[in-house]
Amino acid sequence: MDSPAKLRTCLWFYTQGEEAARFYVSLLPDSRIERVVRPDADAPARLVEFRLAGVPYMVLNGGPHLRLTEAVSISVLTENQAETDRLWDALLEDGGIPGRCGWLQDRFGLSWQVVPAGLPQLLASADRPAVGRVTQAMMEMGKLEIVRLEAAFADRA
Repeated sequence: MDSPAKLRTCLWFYTQGEEAARFYVSLLPDSRIERVVRPDADAPARLVEFRLAGVPYMVLNGGPHLRLTEAVSISVLTENQAETDRLWDALLEDGGIPGRCGWLQDRFGLSWQVVPAGLPQLLASADRPAVGRVTQAMMEMGKLEIVRLEAAFADRA
């Protein structure tokens, strides 16, 4: 096992942290549970350390005092539309809530943005009218569709 990461984003859950972490690591390559800390051997996890696409996180089952909000989210850059579709669908399973512009909230209440890798390139273009069209198209979508975004950029929408 690698040495512990010096910095980790901590996600506060009421009681479902271990279930959430195990679900998240099932979604992306280079993801794994690193450590589960339980107050007693048969007790629910108090802390779960994991890597998601190589990035260190930890989950704390800290009780009802704090809640996840949209102010903290995970943004995933997807390689293609198939990966975008797969992640979008998996994250919405069992009670997730779709949003706009690639945003969603999973069944645990964590916010995600699922972004096709081509979108940041389109938005970084020096062609400001094309960027405006892409932005407008994105604002009208839930799940982002790269073909439609590229068509907006080329003014074929």
